Amino acid sequence: MYVRVVRFTDVDADRLDAMLARIEASDGPPPGVSASGLKVMLDRAQGTAVVLQSFETESAMTESAKAFSAMDPSETPGTRSSVDACELKLELQLS
Repeated sequence: MYVRVVRFTDVDADRLDAMLARIEASDGPPPGVSASGLKVMLDRAQGTAVVLQSFETESAMTESAKAFSAMDPSETPGTRSSVDACELKLELQLS
């Protein structure tokens, strides 16, 4: 599995809420994106967010990155400060 980790600064909570509503109302990922999972984390106090986008293959992540890069910045919750393309090496669920 592969994970694209996107960090945002200057996050506007209203913009984030609007983005989450669009995602929840959609039938799946946007065109050109073949994500298998999504996690969104917000630190309201710092005005930052981290978005984890999961993909089954590295090529799916790479192709989807093109669609994300073409998106209008107003569709994001804040200023994109960094993007990491990672291979998931360990996922441990503790009870």
